[in-house]
Amino acid sequence: MSSNPFLEASRRRRSQYSLGRTLPMSQQATTELIQEAVRLSPSSFNSQSSRAVILFGDQSQTFWDIVKDALRAIVPADGFAATEAKIDSFAAGAGTVLFYEDQDVVRGLQQQFPLYADNFPVWSEHASAMAQFSVWTALANAGIGASLQHYNPLPDAAAAAQWSLPASWTLRAQMPFGSNEAPFGDKAFIDDAVRFRVHG
Repeated sequence: MSSNPFLEASRRRRSQYSLGRTLPMSQQATTELIQEAVRLSPSSFNSQSSRAVILFGDQSQTFWDIVKDALRAIVPADGFAATEAKIDSFAAGAGTVLFYEDQDVVRGLQQQFPLYADNFPVWSEHASAMAQFSVWTALANAGIGASLQHYNPLPDAAAAAQWSLPASWTLRAQMPFGSNEAPFGDKAFIDDAVRFRVHG
């Protein structure tokens, strides 16, 4: 297989659940990396509907405490220790990116282009997914570990209140990140014949 810089970067993007707080670059450089990755991500009609809240240190810990409190209310007490350990592993990192989609943008496009109104919420999800992939790959390429989590909508209201977020922002995913504190295992792939059809 020929070498391709983008694919090489994509190969480095893996789920890292053993995170530490030591980053290979400054907080400012990490912030700029995340911002640029979101900025360069595509969106339908160039809507740029994706939003990101970047939390470091104690602010990231606060978010995962919010998640933990929300889970404590619904997870049986005798099984909460495993849940708590998982959340603590996310909080052990250097920071967390909260990915949002601005529904005001989506509604504006629906009004402007009514023929495609039903599609804009779907395309918004596409935009969010591409922003998440872009940030994750950029972090991995910089030697920063991360994983993608989906605890929404449990922490949504408390997080919005904590960081004074607009009501139109909808939380779609959370990405804890930090230093890689464990090696990656092998990644398995299904057979190409199952996944691809090529004609012509």
